[in-house]
Amino acid sequence: MLFNVTIMSENNDELIKAQNELIGILFEIIKRLQSNNDLDEEYFQIISKKVRTEIENSRLNEITKERENNAEIVSRLLKQIESN
Repeated sequence: MLFNVTIMSENNDELIKAQNELIGILFEIIKRLQSNNDLDEEYFQIISKKVRTEIENSRLNEITKERENNAEIVSRLLKQIESN
């Protein structure tokens, strides 16, 4: 009986650990997607101007790179979830 309780306790610990990891991954995904939403808003504000400064054009490039980086990370995290 003690052996069964120990196994159940270990299984519960593993399940809690897996759930915590999943929550952490999902939190990171949400954070990255929210960041992309914020970047989209800034991007469209800049792009809607008829005349843009060199600084604004540079910022558009930065936004694009950051969005791509976020998308790559989200993709990797989703693959990590699928593989588990």
